[in-house]
Amino acid sequence: MLEEVWNDFINSSKSAQNESPVLFSLLKQSKLNKLTEKKITIECKNSGVNFFLSKNSQRVKKLLSSFFGKKIEVEFVTQKSKNKKHKKTSEKTIPLINYNPPINDLLLKSGLNPMFSFENFAVSSTNQIAYAAAKAVADNPGKTYNPLFLYGGVGVGKTHLAQAVSRHVLEKKPNARVFFSPGDQFTNELIESIKNKTTQKFRRKYRKLSVLIIDDVQFIAGKRAVQEEFFHTFNSIVSSGGQIILTSDKSPSEIKNLEDRLRSRFSGGLIIDIQPPDFELRTAIILIKARQKNIPVDIEVAKMIAEKTTDARSLEGVLLSIYARAISTNGYINQEITKSFFNQMRQKKIQQITPKDVIENVCLFYNVKKGQIKSPDRTERVAFARQVIMFLLRTHLNLKLEEIARILKRKDHTTIIYGVNKIKNRLLYNSNIKNEIDKISKSFLF
Repeated sequence: MLEEVWNDFINSSKSAQNESPVLFSLLKQSKLNKLTEKKITIECKNSGVNFFLSKNSQRVKKLLSSFFGKKIEVEFVTQKSKNKKHKKTSEKTIPLINYNPPINDLLLKSGLNPMFSFENFAVSSTNQIAYAAAKAVADNPGKTYNPLFLYGGVGVGKTHLAQAVSRHVLEKKPNARVFFSPGDQFTNELIESIKNKTTQKFRRKYRKLSVLIIDDVQFIAGKRAVQEEFFHTFNSIVSSGGQIILTSDKSPSEIKNLEDRLRSRFSGGLIIDIQPPDFELRTAIILIKARQKNIPVDIEVAKMIAEKTTDARSLEGVLLSIYARAISTNGYINQEITKSFFNQMRQKKIQQITPKDVIENVCLFYNVKKGQIKSPDRTERVAFARQVIMFLLRTHLNLKLEEIARILKRKDHTTIIYGVNKIKNRLLYNSNIKNEIDKISKSFLF
């Protein structure tokens, strides 16, 4: 009966196949495990399918509710593996990082993410100083580097390290009062306390802490009342032996509209600039993310993803997207599937690129004004940039010669042929030009 119900549901939901092909494919591979009046349990063939469907649970519930004609809850369970030998083999391809932080009520109460710890923080030359400093603070909170100020771009690990310190403190002293607060949350709480006349409660919450993390502290800049309150909170915690950890996208000296007394406090401890992750670190991050989510991936595939994905925050999303494709076959990510993914992403990106994008990127790279490109200007610098644009429009966007001539306001297509061929010839013997064009291409392709 359950099988018949599930088949009827799948057949009735085929209209959703074009809209969500991956989701529909994974639902077809799953089966109905249990059915009650208000809830159904879906059995997934592995943890990867479970993870993907759980992430899209709202869409699944909508389809099921439409099928049953009433609101219904959904639970996803993973089918127990029957091939232990195969499972053992697959585990050999996973890096030797066996730490999987448990969800702890104490961490959640403190506003901490249970997944952030020192054990699953990948270290390389770009962040090893920050890592060492964070470990030192964790071992002696309030005594070493106070405050600890970590700054850098998006996805470099500032929040992870800051929370790892607090986690370490709580593991050693469960009674310690630890709290993680984004800068905008601190601001909003203070505003609410002023509006509701509960500022004393607000102060009791923050000023008696053992460890306070303010994430993206730059958000308090320019807000007089918030800076005033944080100044006293800072002094209260430090004077009682507590630890302050701050993260920001800028160093204290670069934060605009920050009061001088706060700038002075922030600069009184240790300030560390965390650089974007290098290739080796991105590879390690992928391996760690794969291990956490039980996704079997070997190091060669991880290297391939790291090479093509320079944005650290995109690494997990790319990994999951590739895994979603692999699930429909055997559930294992190989180099062929990974190459296919990036090729399709590249083609999709190319389709979204406009001639205007190419012109802007080339002009920016060679410091040429866009107006000069379409002008009669034949100076060497402008003419070369113009020829690079011709080459990219022809080879990357596959535009017709006449179309390129029209866009760049050239007389006819013979000028475009000459420009494209000149760049092609120079690429054969000039590695510097090849590197330049590769950089320009990557600026709008990846």
